[in-house]
Amino acid sequence: MAIKVDNLTKYYGDQKAVDNISFQIKTGEVVGFLGPNGAGKSTTMKVITCYMASSSGKVLLDDIDAEQSPELIKKKIGYLPENNPLYMDMAVIDYLKFCAEIQGVPKNEITGRIKEMIELCGLNIEKHKKIRQLSKGYRQRVGLAQAMIHDPEVLILDEPTTGLDPNQIIEIRKLIKELGKEKTVILSSHILSEVEATCDRILIINKGRIVADGTAEELRKQAQGQELINVQIEGKGNKDDMKKALLGLASVETVLDLDGKENYFQVQSKPDLTSKKDVFDLCVKNKWYLLELASKETKLEDVFREVTN
Repeated sequence: MAIKVDNLTKYYGDQKAVDNISFQIKTGEVVGFLGPNGAGKSTTMKVITCYMASSSGKVLLDDIDAEQSPELIKKKIGYLPENNPLYMDMAVIDYLKFCAEIQGVPKNEITGRIKEMIELCGLNIEKHKKIRQLSKGYRQRVGLAQAMIHDPEVLILDEPTTGLDPNQIIEIRKLIKELGKEKTVILSSHILSEVEATCDRILIINKGRIVADGTAEELRKQAQGQELINVQIEGKGNKDDMKKALLGLASVETVLDLDGKENYFQVQSKPDLTSKKDVFDLCVKNKWYLLELASKETKLEDVFREVTN
């Protein structure tokens, strides 16, 4: 099921939380939705799920208008909010039965769906415990199970791995990737490595506006700008002479000393130029050994900081 957000705006009083944003998500796409606290992520998710109305703009799931058919939209979406709402005095299995009933799962399918969710979310050992007796990680698993109990076509997951240990995060990551083969998924998280490992595409929102949209690789390339390479040299001559020789290359703009290794530098090339060949030729000319010549890859964290500052 495809999602189309068209010129969406949301005000809280005089404060504009979401500022005229538009984007589309294809069926079967897993999209990471990133942004600093207060950027508008959760508000956008709440509007898509019909938890709240927009101030203006439209949200369409395929051809269904969220504002005109909120009940139909809710049946097609599984939603795990940031603050996982659970009935603490209910046993896990009873809570999932309750969720299945209110989501309209046919009575003859409820038992099977509960068993499937318990297995899928690793709740078998805890299924008869009251939710208040569970750790935060297991409560999060219960939240994921309730979001999926009615087999929705779209999953909206706001910080789904909050409170999970590293092993649980890997399990949930695998689960989301599997679900993404047949469902449309929007995933919000502050763990950028998790988003990069799980999502097909990344949207970054800042101050209510979309500031980046693309795959992790595309966003890194856009942020790279001038080439940065790490260089380590071994040979006759001191470090200052080597640095001076690197600075003398026509393609090089700056050379910085790096710690940790002997004669180790970070070389920044001039705009639209690469200095790798020039550095190699320089070492050959001076009979230096080139121990390292490696591009410095822009990390997703660098991209995030660049577009949200």
